[in-house]
Amino acid sequence: MDYRTFKRKLDAPPEAVSQRLTYEDVVAKAITRADLSEDVRGINASLDLIRQTRGGSWPTGPVTEEYNYVDLVWHEAEFRDGGSYTYALYDTSDRYLGCCYLYPMGGRTPLTADNLDHDVDVSWWVTPEAYEQGYYVKVYRGLLEWLSELPFKNPYFSNREMPSD
Repeated sequence: MDYRTFKRKLDAPPEAVSQRLTYEDVVAKAITRADLSEDVRGINASLDLIRQTRGGSWPTGPVTEEYNYVDLVWHEAEFRDGGSYTYALYDTSDRYLGCCYLYPMGGRTPLTADNLDHDVDVSWWVTPEAYEQGYYVKVYRGLLEWLSELPFKNPYFSNREMPSD
């Protein structure tokens, strides 16, 4: 069967998914419009690194505040309604690091017979400065811990570049 046109809903109601997650000095907060300026700067400084590490077709180029505002409103609504969960990543000094995403299977990665048993598509990116400081791997480790506390049983990590540990 060809599953590529299907998208599985997340089986995690919003009340079961924390708005704030911490791991060592990484803080993941449900992304909101309040993150707009830092998110735009972070995305635009990270275009090549996002393509290298996260992969996919986004972003296609630099983003504007107007474009990203609409995107953040969508992410807020998705989080509220349980359609997907997007977090802005900060360190404990409130320095913006990047974003992580918990998407339904079929939303970012096409469904196939091989990944049909996964219940959430996980991806993330960090800024070049954060990458150089080891936060790409640290966020991955944080995601592993956070996912063990969230109602997902079989995550699928869809990043192009996966840490080795």
